[in-house]
Amino acid sequence: MSQLYKYIGFIFMLLSLNLSAQDEISEDEETIQINIDYKINQAQEDIESSDFFEAQKKLEEALVLAEKIGTKKSIGIIYAKLGKLQYIIEEPDAALISLFKANEIQRIIKDDVNRAETYKIIGNVYNSKQEYRQALDYYVSANSLFDQEGLDDFVAEVLLNEGKTLIKIKDYNKANKQLEKSIALANRYELDKIQSSAMIHNGLALAYLGKKQAGLELTLKGVQLAKEYKFNTVLTNGYLILSDLNELNGDYQTSSDYLKKYMKLSDSLLQVKRANLSPEKRIKILLNNQTEFQKEQAANLEEKIKENNLSKLTTILSIALITILSLLTLSLYKNNNIRLKTNNMLHIKNSELIVAMEKAELASKTKANFLSTVTHELRTPLYAVTGLTNMLLDEDPKPNQIQHLKSLKFSGEYLLTFINDILQINKIEANKVDIEPENFNLKKKMTNVIAALNNSANDNNTKLHLEYDSDIPETYNADQLKISQILINLIGNSIKFTKDGDIWVRAKKLHQDGDNYTIRFEVEDNGIGISQQKQEKLFESFSQGSIQINRKYGGTGLGLSIVKGLIEILKGTIYLKSELGKGSNFIFEVPMKYAAPVAKPKKVDYFNNVADIDLENIKILVVEDNKINQMITKKILNKMKLKCDIVDNGEEAVEKARTENYDVILMDIHMPGISGLEATKRIRAFNEQLTIFALTAVTIEDKMHEFDEAGFTDIISKPFKQEDFEKKLFEALISNKETKSV
Repeated sequence: MSQLYKYIGFIFMLLSLNLSAQDEISEDEETIQINIDYKINQAQEDIESSDFFEAQKKLEEALVLAEKIGTKKSIGIIYAKLGKLQYIIEEPDAALISLFKANEIQRIIKDDVNRAETYKIIGNVYNSKQEYRQALDYYVSANSLFDQEGLDDFVAEVLLNEGKTLIKIKDYNKANKQLEKSIALANRYELDKIQSSAMIHNGLALAYLGKKQAGLELTLKGVQLAKEYKFNTVLTNGYLILSDLNELNGDYQTSSDYLKKYMKLSDSLLQVKRANLSPEKRIKILLNNQTEFQKEQAANLEEKIKENNLSKLTTILSIALITILSLLTLSLYKNNNIRLKTNNMLHIKNSELIVAMEKAELASKTKANFLSTVTHELRTPLYAVTGLTNMLLDEDPKPNQIQHLKSLKFSGEYLLTFINDILQINKIEANKVDIEPENFNLKKKMTNVIAALNNSANDNNTKLHLEYDSDIPETYNADQLKISQILINLIGNSIKFTKDGDIWVRAKKLHQDGDNYTIRFEVEDNGIGISQQKQEKLFESFSQGSIQINRKYGGTGLGLSIVKGLIEILKGTIYLKSELGKGSNFIFEVPMKYAAPVAKPKKVDYFNNVADIDLENIKILVVEDNKINQMITKKILNKMKLKCDIVDNGEEAVEKARTENYDVILMDIHMPGISGLEATKRIRAFNEQLTIFALTAVTIEDKMHEFDEAGFTDIISKPFKQEDFEKKLFEALISNKETKSV
């Protein structure tokens, strides 16, 4: 019994020692972190001196400490170092597992600098596995992160690796460009090893591009630099490439000499590597790494064997027990191996998906930037086309010119509609469309839409019929603009494909819960109809029945895609019933809330009734660099009996605003010198009250926060409807007058 008490006391003592040790660890995390950093640095020095197993030992010790205090950043770095080490000792699969673990941790904690380094090493591993396309993907990701962090000196090595990989897939032009960038950066930051290697490989790329002599000279310079600084690995590659280049030039003797130098130096480096990777050294390290627990267990076992005086039966039972435990251990080991392999596969796939997601995000951003640029470049000349056309129509053109001008106006408006449709699709896909509810009269809105489209229907000898259910109210609170757009697209689509027929536009109550209604809309026609096969893809972007239908009826194929997107934003649904040759019925259902009747808006005559404003004393400054647009804006203002000054750059606009008293400034955004945004910020520094309109062709929804920050009063998007322009200008001038009178 006393022996039992001794054992219990010993166990309690061990537990208390363990707890106090844990307290010391938790209290002294800074010391442990210093120890971790020291071991990581020592491991790096061991890698550089080719003492690979010693490096692995130190990294594993550092990993235990890092996991004990939970420093995620250090854990990520250690896994990356282990991956690099496994890559060096030619264990690529194990290297990828370690590197993907590092990448996952670094992504979660947003350690982008070390994640970029991890991407670079992953690229090197895929390169060694001859999976060059995947290697290039990771180099691009590494390059992007280094560039994002402003680490140009790190970019040099990534560009070097990318160039070497491009040579392997025979893309010599791109390889030459990347290697030249690497040489420039390496030279700037005095990275001699990277510079010498980039020069050597760029020489090879130049030779394959037909510049053999220039390539040979550049490679010789790189070899000389490597020899000077004793970069033996670089020098080995240099000798081999010089051998290849001299063979290409027909100098077989020199080629043979360099090949001998390559073989001699390569054998020397290989012997060092083999010595450091020998089985004897591996066994020695493994023995040295044996844990204290294992040694203690071995000693206890030996002592027990010596002191064991039990009977044969006890020995047999012990052997049986050990056998059972061994079998259980083996089973657990196999299961654990299967689980580890599955986890490793998941790590790899997860990392590959992350890279794919980053590439998709980059492509999406590039697409958005492209659309923003293209729409600006298209809207600017469209402003001139629509503006000049309207002016010519107002200036009593010759009878034989009227039809031409109307055709020109129609073409400009069609192109503008197409641009707006593309932008609308882009915004819907990017979830950038917001719901803007307001009180409105639904029946009147539907009546107005039908009236607006009636001329188009008459051209096709088609009649439009409105059927509004008497059981539902007329006024609601909803996004009337989107509902109008949906109806215009659907009715316009039916008109296009219905000749000598009828179109019925209906609104019915589907469901009611207090003031909340679900309204069912129908647009039914007896036109050409849609085949079952075409119905499946009808709501996709740029989708139409066929090329023949596109040629015959026109259109971009975006209308129904926009309709579906807008209905989904309104939390509604859309259906289609159609039969070829018998017509189509588009049905959509959207939730809407009842609202009190809407007051009839008071009609304002703007500048035709200007008793409230002294137009003679109104001063407007137009800031626009495009000469045609200057002329158009000036003519529009003159037609409204307003005078204006014109400047073509932001600097002059700021100076004019400082020295003269203007009522309104119409500011373009993209100009030579400072932009309209910067000019407005400078004006706001000395005049906060001045009305400044952004008169711009950029996509304002994507730039709204920039306009707000700059201090614009409002935005007028080019090309604009003249009545909208007049309304905003009139309201601004009235507001200015009231402010001055106060």
